[in-house]
Amino acid sequence: MLNVTFDTVLINGSVGTGKTTTAERLGGELERCGIPGAVIDVDWLRRSWPAPPGDPFGTALALENMQAIASNFRRAGARVIVVATVVESLEELRRASGALASRRLLHVRLTTTPDAAISRLTRRHADDKVILHWHLQRHAGLAGILDRAGFTDELRIDTTEKQAIEVGREILTTIVE
Repeated sequence: MLNVTFDTVLINGSVGTGKTTTAERLGGELERCGIPGAVIDVDWLRRSWPAPPGDPFGTALALENMQAIASNFRRAGARVIVVATVVESLEELRRASGALASRRLLHVRLTTTPDAAISRLTRRHADDKVILHWHLQRHAGLAGILDRAGFTDELRIDTTEKQAIEVGREILTTIVE
């Protein structure tokens, strides 16, 4: 079996950069390599309403759910947990790492051009103009927040011209020896 250098891969980025699709592809690549693992899309772990006061994105609930699910996955034998999420600060990254019981986390930051994000988001939300508008506004604002967050140990990948499988394989080469 191949040696993995990270037990957690956290895929971060603004909306429309390909986090979920990349996490799915990386999970598939790990499975093909025979490396036990799991994929978590944190959007589903916070999907409840109404949002608690002061926590519009359900971060506290997402962290609680990540902790429970990661514990179950690790107990079931996962050597690598791949997580698609948004962390906006070093403190959020630290809290996510703790919730995931990560011994060695690779923080991957996906980026894309505004035009590519617009195209992806328009395809994804073509049937709901209100949600599309929110995501289009959120992309630019969130990209700026992530640029200013002070992340220093990230693997940064521009997904503008890359297929998700290429991005997944690029991450795989970073975590497998």
